[in-house]
Amino acid sequence: MKREIWRETPFGVKLLLSTSFMMNLGFYALIPYLTLYLTGSIGWALAMAGLVLSVRQFAQQGLAFIGGVAADAFGYKGTMVLGMAVRAIGFAMFAFCTETWQFFVAAILSGLGGALFDPAGSAAFAVLTPEAIRKEVFAFRNVLTNIGVVGSQIIGTALSAVDFTYLSLFAGAVFGICALVSFFLLPPIAATSTRHSMWESMVHVLKDRQFVRFTVILMGYYYLSNQIFLTIPLLVENVTHNKGDVGIVLSAVSVSVILLQMKVSQWMEGFSQRLTLIGVGTLIMGTGLFMLTFASSLWMLLLDVFLYALGTMIAVPNLVDVVPRFAPRDLVGAYYGFNGYSIAVGGSVGQIAGGWVYDQSIQLEATWLPWTICLLVGVLVAWMLYQMEHSTGKIGKDYAKIARS
Repeated sequence: MKREIWRETPFGVKLLLSTSFMMNLGFYALIPYLTLYLTGSIGWALAMAGLVLSVRQFAQQGLAFIGGVAADAFGYKGTMVLGMAVRAIGFAMFAFCTETWQFFVAAILSGLGGALFDPAGSAAFAVLTPEAIRKEVFAFRNVLTNIGVVGSQIIGTALSAVDFTYLSLFAGAVFGICALVSFFLLPPIAATSTRHSMWESMVHVLKDRQFVRFTVILMGYYYLSNQIFLTIPLLVENVTHNKGDVGIVLSAVSVSVILLQMKVSQWMEGFSQRLTLIGVGTLIMGTGLFMLTFASSLWMLLLDVFLYALGTMIAVPNLVDVVPRFAPRDLVGAYYGFNGYSIAVGGSVGQIAGGWVYDQSIQLEATWLPWTICLLVGVLVAWMLYQMEHSTGKIGKDYAKIARS
């Protein structure tokens, strides 16, 4: 980030960036290795492990709309702190699970915590960050996320090699520390929707047809993005026969973003059609995943995931910047919360169906199948977002002016 932009960034946003980095460090240290733990030490099928991940995902994003509305009504800081504390408990619980139902309880608690802090945190970023530097701050946030991912792979690989218990407790402790830091240091962020009841906020979002359409289309994006947690780690282990290479491949995605995200964002500054950019990024992600069909070595895997990472560098900053452009200022949390349904449905389908298709592709000796589906999803999302941005009619034209402002 440029120094002048960093100087313009308020203290509250800098603190949010710091806690975001720490939470991503804890999250990505645990989640990829949870899949390997469930399918390895516990002995579950990949589809069953995917079900646990999807329950966590759906508990978070399925309730995020309510969490976002609550954050608008009662304040962003308190909602964030509560959510961080709940996730800390959920992640730490994985260390002590022995029965199937216990894993699902831990997954639900972990998701519920995210439903509280995620839309509140995103809304706080949007409200506290001056609009003139918002896109740069979101791009830098994506860089910090990936720095956290790199660090998480080192920690995750080391702790999982000793005992998964330590990894689970570490992840829970990170979220607990973030809750304490936010409680004591983050300045109060007043509720912005005091003139709306929670019901009125929900109805307002649901009547925004363009935003609902946008949310539905994004389900395809999150289908692709969630393969990084499930099928890609399994593919890497199957191709290289080395669990340590999972961390190398996931870190390669993050290192690419760290080194190139700000440069890619600068290249995109002159391109104002944000929805089309999200579609182009999603298509590149799908292409990178499709190329995994032909990967037979670690170097080929790294090349393919670099292409996948390039797609995320194009899509992510525009994706998070578009949501507050739909939303009235006093309903930003509700809009971010409702947008979470794209992650809830797309991510859950990506984890359940993705895991099932991967298992079936091995049995049928059709290893191309899951990755071809990813390519088709990328093509579909790109086409639908392009159509949305260039749609005719009063609503479409009105949105076009907002999206290109």
